[in-house]
Amino acid sequence: MIRLNIPGRDSITLRHLVCDVNGTLAVDGILQPGVAERFARLKNLITIHLLTADTHGRQHQIDEQLGLRAVRISPGNEAGQKAEFVRQLGAPSVAAIGQGANDAAMLKLAALGICVLSTEGLAVETLLSADLLMPDIDSALELFEHPARITASLRK
Repeated sequence: MIRLNIPGRDSITLRHLVCDVNGTLAVDGILQPGVAERFARLKNLITIHLLTADTHGRQHQIDEQLGLRAVRISPGNEAGQKAEFVRQLGAPSVAAIGQGANDAAMLKLAALGICVLSTEGLAVETLLSADLLMPDIDSALELFEHPARITASLRK
């Protein structure tokens, strides 16, 4: 659990981290460098969930690398499925990370929505739904190891 006391905002207790996989944690179906190591450190702080449509058919390998099992999103209304997953976890206790258009609704609904730049691209809709924009996934995950950075960026 990660507690955030952000001046000018309500306090947030994060219990879950929901991550899009393709474009966010992986590019072209290949896990980005450093993600497995960051997740290994974060697993003691927050429960990590992966959401994927498995665009590149490599999710099985990514699951093995991360020691997690991703939830598969079915074709059609992917944004709605991701948002519903966050809702079921309890949105006020969720941080979500993504970059694609189908991530916008979950970032907006989550207590903390983080958008990352990716070589795959960044949907403007998702950027506008996020609380924070990070230059890459490693920087985004590093925030959870140094939560004062989140406070510094979001204080009003």
